[in-house]
Amino acid sequence: MPKVVTIDGPAGAGKSTAARRLAGRLGWQFLNTGAMFRAVTLAALRRGTDVASESQLDVLTADLEVDVSGGRVVLDGEDVTRELDRRRSEISLASGPIASSAVVRGHLLHWQREFAREVDTVTEGRDQGTVVFPDAFRKFFLTANEVERARRRVAELEANGQHASFEDVLADQRIRDARDAARTIAPMKPAADALHIDTSGKTIDQVVEELASHILIL
Repeated sequence: MPKVVTIDGPAGAGKSTAARRLAGRLGWQFLNTGAMFRAVTLAALRRGTDVASESQLDVLTADLEVDVSGGRVVLDGEDVTRELDRRRSEISLASGPIASSAVVRGHLLHWQREFAREVDTVTEGRDQGTVVFPDAFRKFFLTANEVERARRRVAELEANGQHASFEDVLADQRIRDARDAARTIAPMKPAADALHIDTSGKTIDQVVEELASHILIL
């Protein structure tokens, strides 16, 4: 039976990069759940979907085809990877209701489980170890102090040619953390059996080595 390793945690903790590199280290496939949510958000923006309407979101998501294999994001047959990067701030602002939608999460839960059904997978998100893969082979919850997380986000935005002040990013991060932790559907929290790893002050290589050490010894 294929194995699944889940890596959950808040934005800026390094979970996406760590999960991608860990998957490469293990020779497993990588599931980027954040890319799935961003693709649904992009589709909603394009189609003018009322993101406050569960019925409209249900119709939208049921009709979508999203493929995040191979390091690209393909939406209904179109590679939208670059567009998602270019519109990252806009999509991030619009993603709140979609991330909190029961119908969207229901569809994505099915997509995510199907993705990992036949191949060993490393997946990252906020509810992977608690909701999507509660019986995962190994679970991790990555954290970092809020200042370092905000600095990482500023650096990421600047690398994509977008300017953002540290103060604004930190304020937005606090709002998002509170929202993700407080939502009634799939709140961001560590699984009871997850290993906690603080990435503050660590390089991504050090984080990946630490994650791998808990997998390769088994």
